[in-house]
Amino acid sequence: MAKHRIYSTSFASVYPHYVNKAEKKGRSKEEVDDIICWLTGYSSEQLEDELSQKTDFETFFNEAPALNPLRAKIKGVVCGVRVEEVEEPLMREIRYLDKLIDELARGKSMEKILRS
Repeated sequence: MAKHRIYSTSFASVYPHYVNKAEKKGRSKEEVDDIICWLTGYSSEQLEDELSQKTDFETFFNEAPALNPLRAKIKGVVCGVRVEEVEEPLMREIRYLDKLIDELARGKSMEKILRS
């Protein structure tokens, strides 16, 4: 079975869309970065490095320093699919991020988004 094309897509090419979605709803780039760092374990500097290197999604998630164990608490629907039911592990990680950005854009507090 062929890999989904998002896996080979540069994370840096999608990142501005995450930021734009958040900023349109009055949220900040810093909040987007906080969410990404919380989910993946990248530091702010490491995230900037990954963006400048145009790392693809597969590498971005496979080489994440410390995927947050609380991400298993992320539930809900993204693009008509329940994130907790996505079977392919890499796609589930991508959907977790999509869901967190959706929650940010909907005005949810950072405390709730980060499952603290």
